[in-house]
Amino acid sequence: MIVVLIAALYAHTGSMPPLVVVESSSMVHDADGEVGSIDAGDLVLVHKSSFENIVTFAEATDPSNPYYGHEAHGMEGDVVIYKKNGEISTPIIHRAILRVVPHEAYAATSTADPCPTGGTYDAEWSIEGSDGACVLTWDVPGTNVVNQSSINISFDGIDAGFYDCERYVHAGVEAHLVVHDWVPKHSGLITLGDANKCSVDQGADAVNGSSGLRTLDGSVLGPVRESWLVGRAGGEIPWLGAVKLMVSGTGPGLEYVPGSSLMYLFACIGGILVFPMVADPLIRRIFSSSPDHIQAQQEKAFLIALGVDEEE
Repeated sequence: MIVVLIAALYAHTGSMPPLVVVESSSMVHDADGEVGSIDAGDLVLVHKSSFENIVTFAEATDPSNPYYGHEAHGMEGDVVIYKKNGEISTPIIHRAILRVVPHEAYAATSTADPCPTGGTYDAEWSIEGSDGACVLTWDVPGTNVVNQSSINISFDGIDAGFYDCERYVHAGVEAHLVVHDWVPKHSGLITLGDANKCSVDQGADAVNGSSGLRTLDGSVLGPVRESWLVGRAGGEIPWLGAVKLMVSGTGPGLEYVPGSSLMYLFACIGGILVFPMVADPLIRRIFSSSPDHIQAQQEKAFLIALGVDEEE
């Protein structure tokens, strides 16, 4: 049964493993937890996806975009699972906010200076089949940023879709998400945990006030590349992942799991244990009143009356 279940999940998601356990509270929408958003202790299906099929928050909030209104896990835009700078560590599950793609670029040279006439070197961008490009200007699909050397976007509902930071405004930190004068290290996605109050994974170079995520060597992340992508977050199976966190000897354990999730988990386990005890007498009662059972009892009584052994 376990093999069949795993095979079915793999057939559905195209990814192995097909499920991940959420360890942190960076995607919560309610401190007490809720079904529909991603809480610590949830199991999340990982769907294999091409980079082009990821819908960003910027695209999902642009009325002129064909993906306008697309939502996943309580907000616009897809949630992605990725490895930090491609390294072997616990993957991150955060929302894709925007995508940066080169507009004007030329093929990099093979010399020590790959961009002799200027531009940002992108080792994985391909021009006419050759890997490596020098990017001069950028586009951000879903916004009015086209052919710009640096990126300035205000997610205020006018310049782009509204993204509320839900944080106190002080020291020049805005109430809504603002990308200011940002020159990307390379093409990719800006990502953000829904509960992280606009502190994007790519740090303060992209969004003022962001602490960013760091790799094992202490580097702040660049935009999420296609090669870092594990998959797109699909449906959630609430609470059950807390069992793994409970017995795991690494990670934060149950530190970020909402108390309500643990309560529902134990209720679910209790229900599974109690169900057979309740179902068995009920099923027996249903069978005992069925015509086939009554007929069998009558035939048995008739054979006994005749003194005939049922096994003869």
